[in-house]
Amino acid sequence: MVKRHDEALTVEYDRPGGAEVLELRPRPLTPPGRGEVTVEVITTGISHIDGFIRSGREETWSDDPWPRRSGSDFAGIVVASGDGAARFRRGAEVIGHVRAGAHAEYVTVSEGALVARPRGVTWETAGGLYLAGATALDTVDELRVGPDDVVVISAAAGGVGSIEAQIARHRGATVIGTCGDRNFDYLRQLGIKPVRYGEGIADRIRAAAGRPVTAMVDNFGQDGRDLADELGVPPARYRSSEDRRQTELGLLDDDPAAVARGTRLLEEVVRLAERRAFTVLVSGFYPLAAVAEAYEDLARLHARGKVILGTRPVTTVRSLKARDVFEAAR
Repeated sequence: MVKRHDEALTVEYDRPGGAEVLELRPRPLTPPGRGEVTVEVITTGISHIDGFIRSGREETWSDDPWPRRSGSDFAGIVVASGDGAARFRRGAEVIGHVRAGAHAEYVTVSEGALVARPRGVTWETAGGLYLAGATALDTVDELRVGPDDVVVISAAAGGVGSIEAQIARHRGATVIGTCGDRNFDYLRQLGIKPVRYGEGIADRIRAAAGRPVTAMVDNFGQDGRDLADELGVPPARYRSSEDRRQTELGLLDDDPAAVARGTRLLEEVVRLAERRAFTVLVSGFYPLAAVAEAYEDLARLHARGKVILGTRPVTTVRSLKARDVFEAAR
């Protein structure tokens, strides 16, 4: 069996709730079926929608049996193949996606949910690429962002927002990112014009843009439509937080057609990451056993970029985060 083990640790939960309901449990490893491979997970990402599903706030899969599993993004190494699985040999380094269950030492998935990991994409980046990257790319594609655009993106320092902003800039657009003061330098380093949240934001956006705003993406979920109207953004070129939710749910769907579409988006996301069209800031890296702490970190809404779990971290010693120092000094 895989690495001569007959079980692996997997994150599960038995009832709706916050991060405290998550438990790391040993579960039997079963051989991959036809067209499937087993991947030893090296890194795996967490996202807000994982928490919404777990808490019951997102009801799409409320009929799923218990216990339930967590996580959709992962990167790792193929360790076993089922009959008919020929794309990835044992030892292949891959990036993949599942609807749930990526927060584990091993995951068994269809080959169709995997793409190769280029050496230029680090394990830390690879583990959190799928949901944030595919959501960002799909949004920018739908808005047909190009060199003539001025795009406003709210929560532009977050996991999805930062990738959207960088892809839009890569396509030649002028990008304005709304954020708190502490994220100004981060966005400037990405070539994004930062604008502070709060009263008078429309005037600050106009001043930063210097010309009409043509598109807007609301990742923040508060008064986005009103702001877009005030800025004169056409309805067809506005995407709300509810639109983002629908995009993410579609990317988590385990229907074969949805899986295939998600993998196509992931392939393009990986190509863009390899070419440095965008970078992912990993602002929190936790061992798998600290999954509840990682979600609590994400829930504070202070993390830039992505929070990632590692199954085989070199050390579990924690270091003080720069953002925590900033918050403590305020």
